[in-house]
Amino acid sequence: METHQHLEALYPADSRFAEIEQLLALIKDGKSAQLIGMPGVGRGNLCKFLVYNHNIRVKHLGDAQTQFHFVFINFAEVKNRPLGDVFKFIFLELVSSLHERHVEDLFEKTDALFKKSLSYKDDLVLFQGLKDAIDFLVHEKNLHIIFLFERLEQYIPILTDDFFVHLRSLRERAKYKFSVVFSVTRPLEDSIEPKVLADFYEFFAGHTVYLSLTDSHGIKFRINYLQQLAGKKIPQKQLDDLLSITGGHGKLMRLGAEALLVTEKMPENQEALEAFLLSQKTIQGALFELKSFLTPSELHVLSQIANGQNPTEQSVFLQNIGLLTSANVFTIPLFAKNLAAQHSDKNTAHITYDSTTDTIRRDDMVISENLTAAEFRLLKYLLEHQEAILDRETIISSVWKDTATTAGVTDQALDQLIFRLRKKIEEDPNNPKYIQTVKGRGIKFVSA
Repeated sequence: METHQHLEALYPADSRFAEIEQLLALIKDGKSAQLIGMPGVGRGNLCKFLVYNHNIRVKHLGDAQTQFHFVFINFAEVKNRPLGDVFKFIFLELVSSLHERHVEDLFEKTDALFKKSLSYKDDLVLFQGLKDAIDFLVHEKNLHIIFLFERLEQYIPILTDDFFVHLRSLRERAKYKFSVVFSVTRPLEDSIEPKVLADFYEFFAGHTVYLSLTDSHGIKFRINYLQQLAGKKIPQKQLDDLLSITGGHGKLMRLGAEALLVTEKMPENQEALEAFLLSQKTIQGALFELKSFLTPSELHVLSQIANGQNPTEQSVFLQNIGLLTSANVFTIPLFAKNLAAQHSDKNTAHITYDSTTDTIRRDDMVISENLTAAEFRLLKYLLEHQEAILDRETIISSVWKDTATTAGVTDQALDQLIFRLRKKIEEDPNNPKYIQTVKGRGIKFVSA
């Protein structure tokens, strides 16, 4: 018998219906998948629906829902931890999830395996214990285990190929009864070096579910929930205006509703509501979060559109995540207004390395959190040698200095790394401003 300790357990059964259907169609076939969505649209909520919401599971899986066990694992909690700690955390979350679903016999056996393997204080023994737990749950209890890796993008900067080697090992034990859902802001193929992904890529390649901008059933529930807590109702006109201005973006809708519920004077029209929302610190923070996740080239395209210009390039990704329509129209007018108001000359951006915090910034935004380990090392090295022309051998020996040998690192591997880095820091990666190639001599970083 499950209890309702989580708000996600109370959402209506039709919440995020289409996306959950897509995910479960893959999971039922023993496949893994990527769940991709911009910040604030509710990736974490969807994952928690599968874990905590009995009605949603029944809606999609019927009586078979008892054979599917979902484990929510938030990587924000282990984003700077070594691999051994990560799999210890995964094991712990597996045990806790069984306890929360009140399957006592499964919990007791899995908990015993966890405590026994933990007592040896050895990462290899602990991982073997996790494999034994998967064996028990899958082969003896006929469960399909699904790991929901929420906010995996926060762990990407220190992700190594061993992470995916371990996942493959678990998958080989359970075969088609083990799945991973990678909940991220961008496709893993765009964020991680191919060689790092190699061991697990075949299991999720081509299995991508993009989270739409809004969830009408979920939004209606959340607004009603907030109104009940406040003991106050927002007039329907203001709710309609809020929906129009935010495009139904989950976090902006929630923060906007919270602000309206405590204001003494309700904005009378859409223009007044827009100004009211833009004055709220919480809304400003959510809009900054959106901007921080976008690359300079994506922001450049959006700024052009927000300022009434024709974009110099198209972005399929911005359309896939629902930020633009196929006709290049903003789906979040409030975000367009914010970008237009803060539009600045592209020549003013400065990229700097801060040795005290070991971070790289582009003006006031930390961009190093969106870089892989190799991308970070390359950009840091270039920043430390600004304006100098660096030959390829020098760069390779510096960026890959921690590997056993640089003999196998090709010019092509370096070119791919430079290309990925340009996509993340340049407004126009095909005409780079910062990372420039000096023909026949090498690479040079040009400061703003």
